[in-house]
Amino acid sequence: MESKKSYYSLVGCMIFLMFFVGMNYSAFAVDPIKEAKARMLKRIPAILELKQKGIVGENNRGFLELIRQDKRAKKLVDDENRDRRIIYAFISKQQGVSIDVVERLRAKQIRHKARPGEWLQDQTGRWYKKR
Repeated sequence: MESKKSYYSLVGCMIFLMFFVGMNYSAFAVDPIKEAKARMLKRIPAILELKQKGIVGENNRGFLELIRQDKRAKKLVDDENRDRRIIYAFISKQQGVSIDVVERLRAKQIRHKARPGEWLQDQTGRWYKKR
């Protein structure tokens, strides 16, 4: 009787291990897209403030750039652009287009939605304030 219990315990452990080792870890994995979006949402007020002060602008590739040097702004710009790269790569893969296409289209959307007084970069690389 004891050997049957041991046998069933061993089989149960093996089945559990086979399930656990062979399972899809997505239930435990962190979704980098959701995390990037969440971080970006938290940054919006700070980015808007920096845009209003003329410290940062939107370049023609869909990324933030410093207009004036500012240490605090540099970190924020770097963090934001890192997350934008994650999102752009995801969209590129999902849509089957190059990242370049995604960046250019996003820059166009950003220019369209920009508020008056914000710094933008045109396709030739020239910076201007939106009117």
